[in-house]
Amino acid sequence: MSLYDIPLKTLHGEPTTLAEHKGKALLLVNVASQCGLTPQYTGLEQLQKAYGERGFSVLGFPCNQFGGQEPGSAEEIETFCSTNYGVSFPLYEKIDVNGENRHPLYDELTKTPDPEGKDGDITWNFEKFLLSAEGEVVARFRPLVPPDAPELVATIEATLPS
Repeated sequence: MSLYDIPLKTLHGEPTTLAEHKGKALLLVNVASQCGLTPQYTGLEQLQKAYGERGFSVLGFPCNQFGGQEPGSAEEIETFCSTNYGVSFPLYEKIDVNGENRHPLYDELTKTPDPEGKDGDITWNFEKFLLSAEGEVVARFRPLVPPDAPELVATIEATLPS
């Protein structure tokens, strides 16, 4: 099964898949509203604005598995993200990224190793996976790698569709 085929739901509970973004480079991020890393929303939105018209999108997946830092409802998450960070990129329903209820998308993503060769569980909020325009995972960046990190930006630029 392709990553494009895995059933997802929008933040408002509507069925969808990644197929709606086929042909774009995608940065998938597990996000949270009450985390010390929450200010990364600013950098993620900057990436969206800088590369959105060049075949790129950030996709946010709220997750409440790390310190209960995403306790809100879909409406609360949406309001928080738009009011505080001007988020314009798509957000999806709150999911589990680890454990027995891990979403099937993250079952696949977590098989990808980071630059140190470590795969497996998500370590915290704001872990990032970059997908090519063909839907292949090309890179994994741990939570402390900010959206404006040179290695992340260079990998996005190298992955943009031509």
